Amino acid sequence: MASRSNTGVLGLQRRNSLKNYFRKPENILLVVLGILLTLATIVPIVSIIADTISVHPGSIDARKAKGATWTFFNWKDLFRGNLRYKNFWIPFRNTMSLAVATCVVALSYGGVFAYLITRSNMAIKKYLSAIFVFPYIMPQWTLAVVWQNLFNSRQVTGGSDGLLATLLGIYLPEWWCKGLFPSALVLGFHYAAFAYILIGGIFKNMDANLEEAASILNASKSKIFFRITLPLVKPAMISTILLVFSSAMGSYPVPHYLGYTTLSTKYVGMSVNRAGQASILAVIMMLCGVLILLVNQRSMSGRKNYTTVTGKSGQSSLVNLGRLGRHVIAAIFVVLTFVTSIFPILSFTVETFLPNPGDYSFLSTGNFSNLTTKWWVTNENLSENGMYGQLGILYNSTIWNAFKGTVFVSLVAALLAGTIGLLVGYAVSKKRRSRFAAYVNSIAFLPYLMPALAVGVSFFVIGNQLGIYNTYLLVIIAGTIKYIPFASRSSLNSMMQISAEIEEAAVIQGIPWRKRMLRILIPIQKAAILSGFLLPFMTAIRELTLFMLLCTQNKLLTTLLDYFDEMGLYAFSSGINLILIVFIIICNSVVNRLTGASLDNGIGGN
Repeated sequence: MASRSNTGVLGLQRRNSLKNYFRKPENILLVVLGILLTLATIVPIVSIIADTISVHPGSIDARKAKGATWTFFNWKDLFRGNLRYKNFWIPFRNTMSLAVATCVVALSYGGVFAYLITRSNMAIKKYLSAIFVFPYIMPQWTLAVVWQNLFNSRQVTGGSDGLLATLLGIYLPEWWCKGLFPSALVLGFHYAAFAYILIGGIFKNMDANLEEAASILNASKSKIFFRITLPLVKPAMISTILLVFSSAMGSYPVPHYLGYTTLSTKYVGMSVNRAGQASILAVIMMLCGVLILLVNQRSMSGRKNYTTVTGKSGQSSLVNLGRLGRHVIAAIFVVLTFVTSIFPILSFTVETFLPNPGDYSFLSTGNFSNLTTKWWVTNENLSENGMYGQLGILYNSTIWNAFKGTVFVSLVAALLAGTIGLLVGYAVSKKRRSRFAAYVNSIAFLPYLMPALAVGVSFFVIGNQLGIYNTYLLVIIAGTIKYIPFASRSSLNSMMQISAEIEEAAVIQGIPWRKRMLRILIPIQKAAILSGFLLPFMTAIRELTLFMLLCTQNKLLTTLLDYFDEMGLYAFSSGINLILIVFIIICNSVVNRLTGASLDNGIGGN
């Protein structure tokens, strides 16, 4: 009897403990999100791992397996075969070098710019803040193509001369035109927006009392910056490194265009004849990302360093760059942003008026009479003049139907990813010392670590099995899962700044959780949180690698752009790039007007 009584008491205690646990909304969110995100990410991971030991018809492992359905030949051959250096070790070394160099460029360029925008009296901040995010708005391969058009030459890289060789007769060395240096620079400029958005948001909302107290104690400006300011932005810097490092590791278009062999380019090159070994490369990239996450968890185990919004603080005084310095520094960034933001748009525009896109000989001769509008206004099917039966961009229904599909997919995926990411950020920030919260945080970020092509292959298999291949539903599911990390990182950074005192005061007043979120927490960090919705939207708008296997080429603008490139219709692909860029700029401006938030807003966009 006593034993039964003790068992009943223990059962009652467990039920009460469970009820108390689920009374807190953050605990409910952690459990629900943990289950959903685990299911959403486990299928792609399992499919990639299973692919490494599967026998692929037509691949080299099929000849070695001799009728078996699975084999470990792929693992043995990749690490011990005659081609191990070419297929793995050299691409692995190049990938690590590219990822580290990209992080250095992105953090230096974006971090310095964020500090100048938020904490100095630099001139024309509004213009520079808006124009700085353009490289991220544009497709990743944009700056790589522009780099080729500027610096390639017949003498060094082969092919046609770029603008510099055509106009000035300057032939730059090969290390400048292709390889690690241009790849890291292009990717660094592209992902500098991450550093600007994440670090700039922290700078702007930072508690001014800490720095003011140090100034009162006669601490030098350099000591204040390195001992107080930098430690306070540590979470944003770590998140930036995570995003940039993982992005650079999985980047395919930039190293492909600039002739640098990495794990991602080798993954594509081996996907036909050595499909199993290509999947091993994807697994290795994932493992590298997991190692980064473990470092991140150790560095963020404490709480006291990350509360920077308390509800009692004012703003720090701006650093005075001097009457001349504020204009000189602004002029430097005007030149840099023109090269990385304005010039690519001008280049795309010019391409759509050239009779033979890529031929800039008219600039040296001064003959502008051959420029044409046929790529825009042709309203009848033509097989001559290089149109291949296509109507002009303005009359091409295929392009505009793909545009509608792109907007629909991007909007729905951004809403889903942004909402899930917001809830992840809130729950993890509230329970940051919990191991389960660390797991949810890690599993939410894990899809970003997987190569987009590998994720696309996984969902291609799933889509065929479920009968939803070539549907917007499949594309939206893949986009949502892939882009949750954007929103979760942005939300986590903003939520970790907010002192617990703010929400505790609302709890004492009996305000329910929904109102606390909508009326208190979200408005405090509105700009940073909305960026968690804008980042997935803008990424989905220009996504190619993830979506190209999930739907036919006329379904989305990016896949259609790839089709036109394959056909040699570069004027159409340049026109599609222009449409995407202009549309995103308009969306950013409209959101800025209606809500006061945009990709750069809350930092310096106002």
